[in-house]
Amino acid sequence: MADDRLARYRQSIDNIDMALVCLLAERFKVTQAVGEYKAQAGLPPADPGREEAQIARLRGLAKDADLDPEFSEKFLRFIIDEVIRHHERLQG
Repeated sequence: MADDRLARYRQSIDNIDMALVCLLAERFKVTQAVGEYKAQAGLPPADPGREEAQIARLRGLAKDADLDPEFSEKFLRFIIDEVIRHHERLQG
């Protein structure tokens, strides 16, 4: 019985992980297009004002969802840093 319960929990985790990967892939497709646009338009790869607004927004969403805002900020900061790195490559 306990093994069945654990298996169900793990299956749910696996499903969530799959959804997260698909969402991240879709997000990076869009940010790739943004990076290409920025490179063509001569815009800088980073937008600190936008980044701070996004982090503040995500912290609020995390708090509303009963998720640690510090964790959500670290997660988004990692994604933002990766996106900026991709944008810099496109401009290089």
